[in-house]
Amino acid sequence: MFDLKVIQTVLDQLEEERGIPKEKVIEAIELALATAYKKEFGKKGQIIRAVFDHNTGDVNFDQVKLVVDDTTVRMTEEDEYESEFDEDSGEELAAPDVYNEEQHILLKNARLIRRDAELGDELAFPLAKKDDFGRISAQTAKQVIIQKIREAERVSVFAEFEDKQGDIISGSVQRVERGNVFIDLGRATGILPRDEQIPSERYRQGERIRAYLFNVEDGQRGIYLRLSRSHPEFLRKLFEAEAPEIATGVVEIRAVAREAGSRSKIAVYANDPYVDPVGACVGQRGVRVQTVTSELGGEKIDIIEWSDNPKELIEASLSPARIISVELNEERKVAHVMVTPDQQSLAIGRGGQNARLAAKLTGWKIDIASDSDEEKPKTAEETALEDARKAHDEGEEPSPIEASERDELDFADEMDSLEEKNGSVEDDSDITPSLDELSSDDMDTDEDVVREALKEEVIDEEGMENAYSSLPDEVHSSEEEEE
Repeated sequence: MFDLKVIQTVLDQLEEERGIPKEKVIEAIELALATAYKKEFGKKGQIIRAVFDHNTGDVNFDQVKLVVDDTTVRMTEEDEYESEFDEDSGEELAAPDVYNEEQHILLKNARLIRRDAELGDELAFPLAKKDDFGRISAQTAKQVIIQKIREAERVSVFAEFEDKQGDIISGSVQRVERGNVFIDLGRATGILPRDEQIPSERYRQGERIRAYLFNVEDGQRGIYLRLSRSHPEFLRKLFEAEAPEIATGVVEIRAVAREAGSRSKIAVYANDPYVDPVGACVGQRGVRVQTVTSELGGEKIDIIEWSDNPKELIEASLSPARIISVELNEERKVAHVMVTPDQQSLAIGRGGQNARLAAKLTGWKIDIASDSDEEKPKTAEETALEDARKAHDEGEEPSPIEASERDELDFADEMDSLEEKNGSVEDDSDITPSLDELSSDDMDTDEDVVREALKEEVIDEEGMENAYSSLPDEVHSSEEEEE
C-alpha cells in the first residue's frame, strides 16, 4: 500500500529542511487515514483512530468509545437538566452530551470487556482493514496531511524565532511595498516597517541587511516577525558583537539614547576597576566604534562613562561642551546647567539635539543657561539704532526723533571712517573758508541753516567753535533775539 522508501525519505527531508519531527508527520498521516476511512466506510458519530507503522507499512483502524454513566451524559434529549455554574467564574457550564452508542459505552458494559475500566477511559474496538479508498477520500486525506504539516512547521518556526527574539538576525531584501521592507530570513519572512528604518537608508532587492528582532507574533495568517534598525537595543547588540568585554559582562551598557541615522549617546560602566569601559567600546584606533558606525550608515556615536552621581553623569552627557556648574531639583527632576557663552550653543547642539539626547540618557530634564544671560545696559545711540533697524525690517516709517538720531549716528560713523582714512583734522583753516564764502545776502539765514552748513562740513568740536566765532555779528545778534 505504501512505498516505505519514499515515506522514509520524506520524513528525513521534512525533519532536516523544515525542522518538523518525524513523529509529527506520522501523526498527520494517521489522522489523514482515519479521516479517509471514516468518510468512505464509517458511520455518523464514530470516532476512528488509525495506527501507522512506518517500518512495515501496516495500518490498523480502531473505533474508540468513551466510558460513561448516567451522571456524565444524558440518556435521551428529553431528560431534564439543571443548570450548573462554575464556582470560580460564575459562568454556566455546558450541558452534558447526549448518549451516543457510536461514541459512548456504559460503565457496566465496559467492565465486562475490561475489569479495571473507569469513567473517562477509552476502549478501542478493531475495525476491518481497508485500502481501496475512493478519489474523494484520498483527496481529503491529502488535504489533512498538508494542513497538519503546515501547522507543525508553523509551531517549529515560532519556537525557533521566539528564542531569537531580542537578537540581531540577517536576511536579504525580498521586496519593498509602501515603504515597508520584507526580508527573507530563510524559513520565514520578516517585516521592517517604515518607522523602524533609518531615514537615510535605501534598500534594494537582494541586498543583505542586519536588523534587530523585537517582536514575534503568532497570528491567524502566520508568524509575524517585526524587525528594526532604529531601535536603541540594535545599537547595544552591535557593541556586544564587536566588544568581547560587553559580551562577557565585564563592561555594561547602562543607558542608550538614540536618534537613528543622526547621532547616539551611550553610557558604559566597568565592573572591573582595571578595565577602561570607554576604551573597550572604542577599540584600538577606533576600530570597534567605526565598525558600528559604518553598519548604521555613518551615525555619530558619543560614548561616556556612567556615574551614579547625577551631576557627573549630566556633565558627561553634555560633552563635548564644558560645564561650569550643575544644580539639581530632585522634586521636579530638573537639572539647571550653567555654561560659558561660547559653550552654550555646543551644549544645546544643532536643533537642540545634544541636550535632547542627554536628557534621554540621564532621565533628567535639562535647562541650559550661560553666565552672561543678563545683558549689559545699552546706550541711547545703540537703542535708537536698534529701533530704527527693527522698524526698517518691519517696513515701518521711523518717527522724526528716531530719524534724526539715526542721521546723527550715521554722521558720527562717517566722521570716524574719514578720520581713519585721512587722519585727524590738524588745520582748521582748511574748513573755515567755506563759511567765509557766505555773502551778505546770506546773513539772513537762521540758526538751522548754520547748523545744516556745519553738518555738511567734516569738522571736529574745536573746529566747530572756531568756525562759529568767525561768523559776522549779525548772525550773533539774531541768535540772541531768538533766545
